[in-house]
Amino acid sequence: MYQVGINHEEDSLEHPPSSAAGGRQESTDTVGKEGQSGQTLQERRKRKLPSKYPLLNISRNLVLAYQSLGVVYGDLSTSPLYVYRSIFDGKLQDYQTPEAIFGAFSLIFWTITLIPLLKYVFFVLSADDNGEGGSFALYSLLCRHAKFSLLPNQQAADEELSAYRYGYSGQSTSCLQLKRFLEKHKKSRTVLLIIVLLGACMVIGDGVLTPAMSVISSMSGIKAAAEHLSHDGVLFLSCIILVGLFALQHSGTHRVGFLFAPIVLIWLISIMIIGLYNTVVWNPKVVAALSPYYIVKFFRETGKDGWISLGGVLLSVAGTEAMYADLGHFSAFSMRITFAFVVYPCLVIQYMGQAAFLSKNIDSLPNSFYSSIPDKVYWPVFVIATLAAIVGSQSIITATFSIVKQCNALGCFPRVKIVHTSKHRGQIYVPEINWILMILTLVVAIGFQDTTLIGNAYGLACMTVMFITTFLMTLVIIFVWQRNIVFATSFLLFFWFIEGFYLSSAVIKAPQGGWVSLLFSLVLLAVMLVWHYGTRKKYKYDLHNKVPLKWLLGLGPSLGIVRVPGIGLIYSELVTGVPPIFSHFVTNLPAFHNVLVFVCVKSVPVPHVSSDERFLIGRVGPRAYRMYRCIVRYGYKDAQQDDGNFEDLLIQSLAEFIQMEAVEPQLSSSESPSLDGRMAVISTRTLQSSSPLIISDEDFVTCSSIQSSKSQTLQSLRSSYEDENPEVRRRRVRFNLPENPGMDPEVRDELLDLVQAKEAGVAYIMGHSYVKARRSSSFWKKLAVDVGYTFLRKNCRCTAVALNIPHISLIEVGMIYYV
Repeated sequence: MYQVGINHEEDSLEHPPSSAAGGRQESTDTVGKEGQSGQTLQERRKRKLPSKYPLLNISRNLVLAYQSLGVVYGDLSTSPLYVYRSIFDGKLQDYQTPEAIFGAFSLIFWTITLIPLLKYVFFVLSADDNGEGGSFALYSLLCRHAKFSLLPNQQAADEELSAYRYGYSGQSTSCLQLKRFLEKHKKSRTVLLIIVLLGACMVIGDGVLTPAMSVISSMSGIKAAAEHLSHDGVLFLSCIILVGLFALQHSGTHRVGFLFAPIVLIWLISIMIIGLYNTVVWNPKVVAALSPYYIVKFFRETGKDGWISLGGVLLSVAGTEAMYADLGHFSAFSMRITFAFVVYPCLVIQYMGQAAFLSKNIDSLPNSFYSSIPDKVYWPVFVIATLAAIVGSQSIITATFSIVKQCNALGCFPRVKIVHTSKHRGQIYVPEINWILMILTLVVAIGFQDTTLIGNAYGLACMTVMFITTFLMTLVIIFVWQRNIVFATSFLLFFWFIEGFYLSSAVIKAPQGGWVSLLFSLVLLAVMLVWHYGTRKKYKYDLHNKVPLKWLLGLGPSLGIVRVPGIGLIYSELVTGVPPIFSHFVTNLPAFHNVLVFVCVKSVPVPHVSSDERFLIGRVGPRAYRMYRCIVRYGYKDAQQDDGNFEDLLIQSLAEFIQMEAVEPQLSSSESPSLDGRMAVISTRTLQSSSPLIISDEDFVTCSSIQSSKSQTLQSLRSSYEDENPEVRRRRVRFNLPENPGMDPEVRDELLDLVQAKEAGVAYIMGHSYVKARRSSSFWKKLAVDVGYTFLRKNCRCTAVALNIPHISLIEVGMIYYV
């Protein structure tokens, strides 16, 4: 690896271009070859989502419904382990009467009915983004239907993606004023991003609290049955299970996933039967508590103390957000029928049975669930409860990995190692996050040793996420669904009124454990905002200091330097123009490759980008300059994996573009008003059949970028690299130009130069940047850039490793950015 050190100060531009804060920053025309996108919106819906008429595909939906039990509903279904104990702990200890227990059950019933059933099943699950769910799906929908995005490198070409205009289209006059207001004021868009990130931080906080809460609650059954076992012994066993849970994450969900659904199904059936048994045996009159009259009676008796106890009631719906977050793995219809016909009735009957038992055995409130189990089935239920708690913890840990990946794709989280544990795109493993979660979970478990305190933090995190989801859902109703503002406002006020009571109760308990979720969230939010701020400043520096194309092209085809054999891939975040690292490089080393390709790997605000639409290829300058641009687009849920054939796909895409340009003159930069030529979508699926080059495989080699170089130094480097890294040997692809008398001579010469350059080798040129605040910057900016952002950049994965660029072919251009 070679490094060139440059110290360069940012131009004194007080105000960046207005587009830098909006949804579209750099405009690039796109021309797609007829039939190459090959995928209409209707076809994508059919592939991604179930049939429009679910009854025609009932078997598939039933299978998905069964699978969703283990992945989605594990956390929600284990809430009966600790809800009643959390409600009556604290100030309600003086109100432990049958009437108060009936009132608590009525609260639980209506909470489950209004929030998971009414809000999520009937409304939120309908707001999918190409079949994907979660807060980032809502944010993505909003950014595509209004200019709310703060992502810096979006193009007009992105709007032509088949997944981009998923959902409703057209304009509604009722929301134009609100839309224009939000688009005009950058602060409003910044606040929207902060709200989305806060929701993501709270979900990640759940990844710390849920395992501790669920496992300790399930293990408390041992102490109830074996009185000689101390609390420290129960805590020790819980910690062993937690360590084992996180240690198994690297194997992937798919390896143990077949066990999850049966465990949760058996668990739900078991607690439903126990609930029916307790209702019939102990107090059948509990059925009357389904009436909301008992809620009024409950608050009339308990007053302010009853309001504070709502922090325990909201634990009955903890885990509801997983229904929406994991929507991409299943379908909305399958998750609706699972909750409505399995999870909902089982939970209601179980809570009813516990209330019936407790109304006659009030002294059993500290361990309400295990005390209500008949002795004959105690140990089987205990085993099932422990397994169900582990399943519930597994689902939130997996969701945490997914959220970290989405934040990373949106430029709001440092680069981390992402391991795809299965061919299924949603199953990933993030080692750094996994071990951090394990350490924090053990700290919470050992530090608190009390599920009530952990529950206070857990409830605050869950209700904050729901509160934010209601707000984002309201914006979707207005801007995406384009419904009447009165309807959207009614939705917002109704659910905020309900959730506001629970959230206020949870906030009151912040000193009793709730501060943990706030601390986690604020620290994570600070990390995300600092990373996003530094990334945007770095991008704006590149944007303001682009090399003028007119000046560059004025140097002639040789660019005023020596053109050596080979292909130079210049990586940059810019989608137009020449990045400053190119001028820095040639200033210090006035030689460059015969073929130059400016490569930009970017994320777009859609969940997935089809392989047919991933590559955008264009020309920079006239044909004689042999300069091209390649933009590789990924969705925020796509796997950015290089399976070893990126170079080959790039060469084939360039050859296809050169051939297309000969028959479609509008692609030529000479006829384009911009010196940056128009770009074409190149389908990677049709390259093998339509490529103008002959492709042949040869023996296994290590690095195709130096395999045919005549340099003895590079040949010796290759040999030593092969000896040290035998596992990276792969098959080499050789390109040849067939005889075609009808081919245009200029096209043939260009293709021949491309093939010869590929044979000479490929070099990867990247910027190794150091971002620093200018001396005139404020204290807070220096703190964020010089301390926070610098620390995160030094301790995260570098771009070359994240993009799987071969180290032996990498050239890094050192730069200092004064922003």
